Amino acid sequence: MTVENAMVFVVDDDLSVRKSLDRLIRSAGFAVETFAAANAFLERHSHKGPSCLILDVKMPGVSGLELQEKLLSQEYAMPIIFITGHGDIPMTVKAIKKGAVNFLSKPFDDTDLLDAVHEALQRDTKARTIREKLEKIHRCLESLTPREYEILTYVITGMLNKQIAYTLKISEKTVKVHRGRVMQKMSVGSVAELVRLTEQAHIKPAEVLL
Repeated sequence: MTVENAMVFVVDDDLSVRKSLDRLIRSAGFAVETFAAANAFLERHSHKGPSCLILDVKMPGVSGLELQEKLLSQEYAMPIIFITGHGDIPMTVKAIKKGAVNFLSKPFDDTDLLDAVHEALQRDTKARTIREKLEKIHRCLESLTPREYEILTYVITGMLNKQIAYTLKISEKTVKVHRGRVMQKMSVGSVAELVRLTEQAHIKPAEVLL
């Protein structure tokens, strides 16, 4: 993870907390953007690099937990670190179950906060890598013709060309041509690689009648 690409967002209605967190996080080498309200944060442009959100639980208008719900409903994967002066166990459990990285009570230790930020950014970096790989796989899959996609679902069962040809009632040569195009478009050199990619994309193999 490169520090220059990372961004830490802070949403807290307390100006003194925002200023304090801004100084602390910048001292650790990260870029920071602060917001006084959840709605202001929602209006911002998305950040392309690793990021995390430090979020106050209780704020006027949209609360921190409500913002977490909004982000989840939008399938927004940014890791969240909750901070609060009013935390209780049920609230903490609810936030953590919904994906929060940490839940810190004010006043919190600077080291604990920075450790949580590092953990959140590392988590986001890994999640982004996985999403990028899946997006690439889906782009490759979308490049396949309907027949190529059909052949793919049979190839990943381990069937031989002649077996696929017999099942689909087409020539073995036709299967070989389509299979070659599938391997090329999916950028793989073996059936094992193709199987791994399709498993990641949750592609179901063809149902083969024995």
